[in-house]
Amino acid sequence: MIRRRVRVAAALLVALAAPGRAAEPDAAIPATLVAFQQDLSPRVAAAVGWPARKWTHIEPAVHALALRQAASLARLDPAARVRTLAALAEFIDRRRAAAAEIPVLGPGRAVLGLLDPNPDLDPKMVTVIASAYEATPVVFKKDAADETIAGVAAAFLAAVADAAAAPTPATIVVLGHGLPTEIQSYAIRHERLADALLEGAARRPAAAGAGPGTTIDLGHLVLVCDDCFSADFLVNLLTDVETRCRDRGLTLVSQPACVAGTNHGRVGFADVAGKFVPHFWKDVIELYFIRRPRPRAVLLRNIFENVDFMMYGYGRTPILDGATITGWRLVDPDAVQDPVTFVPLDEPGRAELRTILGLPADAPLDSWLDVG
Repeated sequence: MIRRRVRVAAALLVALAAPGRAAEPDAAIPATLVAFQQDLSPRVAAAVGWPARKWTHIEPAVHALALRQAASLARLDPAARVRTLAALAEFIDRRRAAAAEIPVLGPGRAVLGLLDPNPDLDPKMVTVIASAYEATPVVFKKDAADETIAGVAAAFLAAVADAAAAPTPATIVVLGHGLPTEIQSYAIRHERLADALLEGAARRPAAAGAGPGTTIDLGHLVLVCDDCFSADFLVNLLTDVETRCRDRGLTLVSQPACVAGTNHGRVGFADVAGKFVPHFWKDVIELYFIRRPRPRAVLLRNIFENVDFMMYGYGRTPILDGATITGWRLVDPDAVQDPVTFVPLDEPGRAELRTILGLPADAPLDSWLDVG
């Protein structure tokens, strides 16, 4: 679900099929990003005092976190609410900085690709760029007539489990069609992917003092999903990992880092002239394979700074004061496709977030954070 012709039907599925999303927010927090940008965002931006380029990339993450914490924010008066939102923005910025050096492509990484069966989606879009960074790629894609969607899906999930069990780092790249509930190209629901991750992680050597198979550490993995509703899918996936660990009495040490090619509630697009290339991955290839010089590795910092900035041009034009960008003008709302990065949130990070929100020390919080 990555082409324009399915946008209306797909949008209807978001509200019906995204159990990991926050409940309907209190009126104090606008339900949509557009409403947030018109109401609270200018006041929060003024409070943090960042350049427009920086604020625009963190703004959606502030809104997403505000939705998940709407009940706490609703108890504040308007001035205190703005101050708290500004503090949340600064918290997100610190967590971005802390995760900036996590590699996505680099020497010694395994790279697992799952590509839609579309014949124009070439495995070289993953294998060539991965090899350029001295990573080891393996691509799963239904090509042969005797292969089945179910068979390729099963092989991919087995490889994901092995990557979760391995001591070496790995990046998983999914390119194709998606829904909030599944990798649509291969009918892989978020629950199945979560189970594969946990099954593999349970095979890793136990942490000191822990029993065999009781510690789940996915911190050596990065997931990249470039398909429609990929942020919604990843929220569902991360929620599954967390709830399964809690329900099974497992200790969750770390979630994986995740990158969504499309933001919350958004479809994705692909160039289809000659080759089928989803926009997010196309920009990664442009910035970190075609252009020179290449860095030694592609890091999360490169994704949520350079790639995000390039993609901000879809549907918008910059407002300039000389050479300085002072804002953006929306010219085609339907073309907007902003990526989002999720990073693991450890217990010290959750404790800091509880302090900002004025929550009790034992208040449950997500083990991951949307950092824009």
